[in-house]
Amino acid sequence: MTFKSDIEIAQSTEMRPIDEVAKSAGISSDLLEHYGKYKAKVSLEALSESEGQQQGKLILMTAITPTPAGEGKTTTTIGLADALAKLGKKSTVALREPSMGPVFGVKGGAAGGGYAQVVPMEDLNLHFTGDFHAIGAANNLLAAMLDNHIQQGNSLNIDPRQITWKRVVDMNDRQLRFVVDGLGGKANGTPREDGFDITVASEVMAIFCLATSLQDLKARLAKIVVAYTYDGKPVTCADLKAEGAMTALLKDAIKPNLVQTLEGTPAFVHGGPFANIAHGCNSILATKLALNNFDYLVTEAGFGGDLGAEKFVDIKCRAAGLRPDAVVIVATVRALKMHGGVAKTDLKGENLDALAKGMPNLLQHVENMQEIFELPVVVAINRFPDDSEAELELVREECRKLDVNVALSEVWGKGGEGGLELAEEVVRLVEAGSDRTPHYTYELDTTIEEKIEAIAKRMYRADGVVYTNKARKQLKELADNGFGDLPVCMAKTQYSFSDDPSLIGTPRGFEITVSNLKVSAGAGFIVALTGDVMTMPGLPRVPSAEKIDVDENGKISGLF
Repeated sequence: MTFKSDIEIAQSTEMRPIDEVAKSAGISSDLLEHYGKYKAKVSLEALSESEGQQQGKLILMTAITPTPAGEGKTTTTIGLADALAKLGKKSTVALREPSMGPVFGVKGGAAGGGYAQVVPMEDLNLHFTGDFHAIGAANNLLAAMLDNHIQQGNSLNIDPRQITWKRVVDMNDRQLRFVVDGLGGKANGTPREDGFDITVASEVMAIFCLATSLQDLKARLAKIVVAYTYDGKPVTCADLKAEGAMTALLKDAIKPNLVQTLEGTPAFVHGGPFANIAHGCNSILATKLALNNFDYLVTEAGFGGDLGAEKFVDIKCRAAGLRPDAVVIVATVRALKMHGGVAKTDLKGENLDALAKGMPNLLQHVENMQEIFELPVVVAINRFPDDSEAELELVREECRKLDVNVALSEVWGKGGEGGLELAEEVVRLVEAGSDRTPHYTYELDTTIEEKIEAIAKRMYRADGVVYTNKARKQLKELADNGFGDLPVCMAKTQYSFSDDPSLIGTPRGFEITVSNLKVSAGAGFIVALTGDVMTMPGLPRVPSAEKIDVDENGKISGLF
């Protein structure tokens, strides 16, 4: 059997014209803005026209704590949507757009893999419809207007030492983390320490994904806190009169993007905040448009359940009035053995002892979804050829103790056909029904400290939370400035329940250290930074970019 790379599989697939895909979704071609033959933006009029229709079922895809062995969450998300379509359900998938930083770095793209992909995958993983460029431009316009205000007399009394707004670029570039700018004399600005974030870490990205309309987008942009005055008062985007121009840059980007899977299932791909430094979900607009037009929507939240799923429920669902109808937790036997202490190079071959030691990681994610959010759960084992029957049975046995079924997923090699067992279990859970009352990790009327403690103790199983002196001071300032009732977005390593990436499995006896706090007032949450989480990643020793090439006909190779 000849092995095909993801890009070779994608390039050999005949895609349906995007008008046909839209028609199957019940969206008129008059409401499309075409970006070539196979991708389009959907006018927000489509959301208005579908408002009030019977809402579809929302299926949340999350995973165990990520490992270098891989879990396959995006692939399983796409494959499940295709499998539901094979069962006769009108299904769709909603994903985040990939950042070019990881594409050229080490993580790879976000279009799935094997025979469960979203296409055109090259476009998706590169410039797509230009949304990230628009978000970066809006972010950097605000930065330019901020520095220009100071240069032109600083009537707002902004303290240059208390500027919190950074410029962004959609690339992993550690050289830009800390810079000094404004050098070269008075005509070139005010010298100050500065830095860049990656575009997906921008508050503009978070706002973009949480906005419910163009007017809501503008109102949220206006609330962004960019700096503080010499007497400690917050300075906002509205104070700089920048929100109108920023909204103008985003007026087309805010429209959801429509593409398709390899099997022709409609797919909405829109927005892309990281889950370890932001809230890790696609846009509310794409989610609602999909729910209004389909019976089943499968959507993913970034990284493991302690990050993406927690934020999906506590931030996105709370803001949008949504509640998942079922949760799928993706795991691999390989990854669970890594959580049991096995090196990546030693994963082949049956190892029941290591699997048993790693299983608690999966079980803690299951318990969190069941006990904190009170949601029905199914575990999807992304099957590898060397998984033994005894290993698979061990996973089933342990999950049964929590009254959770395990379904094997082979969508990477078989597409939707390989996800039928999982799709049938999802349908069973949905049709069985569940309590529709929303349940959250914390309530909004508690203090910032109490919210952080609730996440740390309930979700991570930490003993408690420690604050640096800087963070302790920021807690008081945020409360004094009226931000105490906002939800919390934890910025934490994705590789552990703790804030130490080396503590794999299910660590106990640890504390979470909060080093910095900042308000994302437009997005509507407080960001609590822990450990060594960085908002500007760097490239690895051997970047994926070294393998990417294009021939004389414009055909791309090496892109996964």
